[in-house]
Amino acid sequence: MKTLVWVEHDNVSLKEATLSAVTAAAAMGEVHLLVAGHACRAVADAAAAIPGVGIVHLIDDPACAHPLAETIAPLVVAMMRHHDAFVAPATSTGRDIAPRVAALLDVMQVSDILSVEGPRIFTRPIYAGSAIATVESLDAKLVVTVRTIAFDDAATSGGNAVIAVTPSGMASDLSRFVRADVAASDRPDLAGAQIVVSGGRAMKDAETFARVILPLADRLGAAVGASRAAVDAGFVSNDHQVGQTGKVVAPDVYIAIGISGAIQHLAGMKDSKTIVAINRDEDAPIFQIADIGLVADLFDAVPDLTRKL
Repeated sequence: MKTLVWVEHDNVSLKEATLSAVTAAAAMGEVHLLVAGHACRAVADAAAAIPGVGIVHLIDDPACAHPLAETIAPLVVAMMRHHDAFVAPATSTGRDIAPRVAALLDVMQVSDILSVEGPRIFTRPIYAGSAIATVESLDAKLVVTVRTIAFDDAATSGGNAVIAVTPSGMASDLSRFVRADVAASDRPDLAGAQIVVSGGRAMKDAETFARVILPLADRLGAAVGASRAAVDAGFVSNDHQVGQTGKVVAPDVYIAIGISGAIQHLAGMKDSKTIVAINRDEDAPIFQIADIGLVADLFDAVPDLTRKL
């Protein structure tokens, strides 16, 4: 089986999520990579160094400078004539591109896989992660997204793949890139952080969230997360949302402060290696999965913990 993996990048370097997708694809068969961007030869060179990769298809076109699904999906579909499966990391970009590819190929997408049990057999979470389903696709072409935390990163050196420069051959006028509003932060990226400090609805307002959560995160060198309730209330931007409708994380330490533990939130963090919960309600569901639980008033406990670190 020949598998085409979408390489996520910023035209300068490939992103870590790609390495997990390559590991998943290698379990399915022969691995080819697709680097589509503009002035992105450095990305292709880095991709070619990944062990186990046979060919890196490079499409260098100004129209591909920003990974819009309307632009990238037709390129993938054209290349699928020579591939059996398309794999993308289950990031915001991958989740944008893959469904459009599946629709154009008229096949069912297999989303968020956790393991590869066979060339066409996968496990994936259902019911917000409460159960794991084993699924088999009988479609002629496979379209798969990979939950990156479930797979080890592929190595970044030792490979010597061929780089095949491919013309794009098409341009889409269905959409156009206007601008990207990216929040700049000195803190670690939430998706790949080793420590995450998250706040919930109990923070009351944005000022309180900043006063309680941020000093602890800074002291620990941690990323900042939040429950959907906190995001919906405007305490922080949705870049920080952890959960089924936010980001799925699995850090070494996840500290949940003032978070009750709704199933929507647990789906995004329950695979963390160590879960610490601080909540005044001793019956909060978060304590059922927490490795360390502290029943206390967070407005006393968290500042005290921050001072002692």
